[in-house]
Amino acid sequence: MLTCKGDHVVRVKEVPFSRSSLNHNDVFILDTASKIFLFSGCNSSIQERAKALEVVQYVKDTKHGGNCQVATVEDGKFVGDPDVGEFWSLFGGYAPIPKDSPSSIQNQSNTSSAKLFWITTQGKLCQSGNNSLSKEMLEPDKCYMLDCDDEIFVWMGRQTSITERKTSISSTEEFLRSQDRSAGTHLTSITEGLETAKFRSYFDNWPQMVAPRLYEEGREKVAAIFKQHGYEVKELPEEDVQPLIDCRGTLKVWWVDDNELSLIPGPEQKKLFSSDCYILQYTYPSDERDENLFYAWIGRGSVMEDRRDAISHMNVIADSTRGNPVLAQVVQDKEPVQFFFIFQTLIIFKGGKSAGYKKLIIEKGIADETYDESKIALFRVQGTSPSNMQAIQVEQVSTSLNSSYCYILQAGTSVFTWIGSLSSTRDHDLLDRMVELINSTWQPISVREGSEPDVFWNALGGRADYARAKEIKGHPEDPHLFMLNITDDDFKVKEIYNFTQDDLTTEDVLVLDCHTEIFVWIGCHSNVKSKQQGLTLGMKFLEKDVLVEGLSSETPIYVVSEGHEPPFFTCFFEWDSSKANMHGNSFERKLALLKGKPKTLEAPVRNSRKTYSRETTPDGVRSKPVNSNGWGRSISPASGVSSPTPPLARELFSGSSPLSTPDGSLKSRESPRIDEKSSPSKNGGFIQADGSEAAINLLIYPYERLKVVSKDPVTGIDVTKREAYLSVEEFEAKFGMTKMDFYKLPKWKQNKLKMSLNLF
Repeated sequence: MLTCKGDHVVRVKEVPFSRSSLNHNDVFILDTASKIFLFSGCNSSIQERAKALEVVQYVKDTKHGGNCQVATVEDGKFVGDPDVGEFWSLFGGYAPIPKDSPSSIQNQSNTSSAKLFWITTQGKLCQSGNNSLSKEMLEPDKCYMLDCDDEIFVWMGRQTSITERKTSISSTEEFLRSQDRSAGTHLTSITEGLETAKFRSYFDNWPQMVAPRLYEEGREKVAAIFKQHGYEVKELPEEDVQPLIDCRGTLKVWWVDDNELSLIPGPEQKKLFSSDCYILQYTYPSDERDENLFYAWIGRGSVMEDRRDAISHMNVIADSTRGNPVLAQVVQDKEPVQFFFIFQTLIIFKGGKSAGYKKLIIEKGIADETYDESKIALFRVQGTSPSNMQAIQVEQVSTSLNSSYCYILQAGTSVFTWIGSLSSTRDHDLLDRMVELINSTWQPISVREGSEPDVFWNALGGRADYARAKEIKGHPEDPHLFMLNITDDDFKVKEIYNFTQDDLTTEDVLVLDCHTEIFVWIGCHSNVKSKQQGLTLGMKFLEKDVLVEGLSSETPIYVVSEGHEPPFFTCFFEWDSSKANMHGNSFERKLALLKGKPKTLEAPVRNSRKTYSRETTPDGVRSKPVNSNGWGRSISPASGVSSPTPPLARELFSGSSPLSTPDGSLKSRESPRIDEKSSPSKNGGFIQADGSEAAINLLIYPYERLKVVSKDPVTGIDVTKREAYLSVEEFEAKFGMTKMDFYKLPKWKQNKLKMSLNLF
C-alpha cells in the first residue's frame, strides 16, 4: 500500500497494509493481484487525486502489463458500490477512520515558510531565521542551507574552503534523508555573488545587481577566436520571426474617447496616436472554428480615464463575442511581436485626438504634440519584414537617432531618409516601403549616417550625441510556470518546475512568465470566472515580481481560457489538443484516460505547431499564408497520462519489490521513415516531419571539430545546425536524447542546450 501527497509534484511512500495507515487527508493506492484500488481521503484535493492516478498508471503498466482493473473508493461514500465493499473486505470489514483536524497537512504546507540554517564546519545545522530574511544574515565565511520545502538551496560564502563546501552538501543530503523528503525535491548549490533570482526572492530587499552582459561578451569572444584562426567574421542575420497565428483574419479597431467607442474605417486602422487608447479585435481561422484575440492598446501619453475605459469596453465586447476569446493588455513600446503581425504595417503618431488628452494639455498648459503634416516630424522605422513593419514618431531631436535603425525626417517641404551605419539591407527595404505608406507623394532625399547636410541637423535642432553601438537583442529567458493560490484579498505563488501541459489543471489559475510577456491561464473549474479578474491577477503578479527579475508593470498581459489556448501560448508546451478538450475535473479526466474512455468536448482538434508567413501587397491587403516550419512544438503522441512518473514511485517498484517488472527495461520508439524526396539536396539539408527537424544525408564530424571554439573547425557546414553533423551515438551521448526528441523541443530550449555544449 502506498500513500500519495502533492498536487503538482507527487510524493509517494510505502506504508504498512493496515487500516491504521489510512487517514482523511491523503490519497492511498492498494495493489492486489487482479485490481488496483485508489482510496481518496475526504480532505484530499481533486488535484492530489488526479496526480495519484499517474502512480496508478505506472503500477498498472509495470506490474500488471497494462491489464488489470482500476477501482476508485471515496472516503465516506458506501452506497451500492461493489468496489467499496471489496476494498473494505481486504481490511476485515468497514470501520470508521479517526477524525483529524481538517486538512492539517495541507494547511501546514500552505503556511510553511523558508527557513535559513547555518551549517557548521562539523556539519551541524543551526537555524538562523525564518519568515523575514535579509542578505545581511549570509556571512561570507560560512555556508547556509535555505529550506523552501520543495526546493533546497546551499549557499556557500566566497571565503569558505573546499572542505567546508563539501561538508555543507553532504549535511544537506543527510538532512533530506532524515526528513523523508520527496526524491523530486530540488537541491541547488549557489556561490556568493552568483545567486539566482529564485533564491534572492526569499530575502527582503535584496540589493539590485547589474546583470553581466554574458550573451554579448560570449559573442565577442567567439568572434575573436574565429579571427585568430584566420576566418572572416560576419554578423549572422537575425533569425526571421514568423507569426504563430493565421494571417488571413479580419481586424477591427475602436478608438476610445470620453467613455465612447468609435469604429475606425479600414484604411485608417493602421494609424494610432500615442496619447489615445484603442481596442483591437482580431478574428482568425483556426482549423474548423474562428478564434478571437482582443487587445487594449494603451498609448504612452494617454490619460487614466481612457485607459480604464479601454479595458472596460474590451471586456464588454469580449463577453458578447461567441466562444472564449483571448484578452491582452498592451502598453505602447512593450508590444509583443504577434501584435505587430496583426497590423502588418503600423504608423504611430505623437499626440492624440481624444477629449481627455485635449483637456490634459489645456490644464497643464503644454503644447499639443499631435502630428501635423506642416510641422517637423521624425519617424523611426523598425520591423523584420514587409508583414511586420512600423514607423514610430519620436522626438524630433538628434538624440533620438540610433545607428542600428533607419529614419524618416519630415522638415517642411523637404523629406529625408536617414540610413544608420549599422542597419541592414532589409531595414533599407522597409524604409522605402514606409515612405510610400506614410505619403506616396513624397520624394525623399537619401542620407547616409556621417554625410548629413546642415539642413538635416538644423531641422533636428543641431548635432548631438546619439546611440552608435550595435543594438543586440537580449538572450531569450526561460519561461516559468506558477500556480496561484487565491485568497479573498490576495494570492500566493508556487512555481512548478519542469512543467508540462498536464500541470495546467482545470481547477487552478496559473501564470506563465515569459519575461517579456505573461499569460494568465484560467481553468474551466477554477474560481476565477471573468477575464477582468484575470487581468487584475496579472497586474498583481507583475507587482510581486516573484523571481526578482525586474518585471515591468507595463509587461503585456494575456488572459487565456482553458480549451482556447492560442498557438503563441501552446508553443511553450508539448501540446496535445485532445487533452485541452476533455470533460470533467482533473481527476475525472485522468481516470477516463486510465480506463481508455476519454470524453472530449465538441471542438475541433487544433494544431499548435503551425506557423504562418505572409506576403503583403503595397496596399496592405492580407494574402494567403504559407506554412512555415519555424517555432512551435510537435503534438504529443501520448494516448494516456503523459506526466513523468515520480522518481520515488520508480524506486518503490524496482529491484526485488513484488511490484517490479522482469527486467525494468523500456521500449524505445521507432524512428519515422524519411522520404528521400523531401531532401533539398544530396549532400545535406533538413526535413521537417510532424513539426520536428531531422538531419538527412549529412557528413558526420566529431564533436571536437564541430564546437564553436574548436582548434580544427569544420568548414562548409551550416553553422546554425552544428549538432546535425554529429553521429547518432555521439549526439545521444552529448545531449542525452535522440535527435528526433531534440528537434521536438521548442527552439529556445534547443538553443540553450546547444549553447551549453558550445554548438551555438
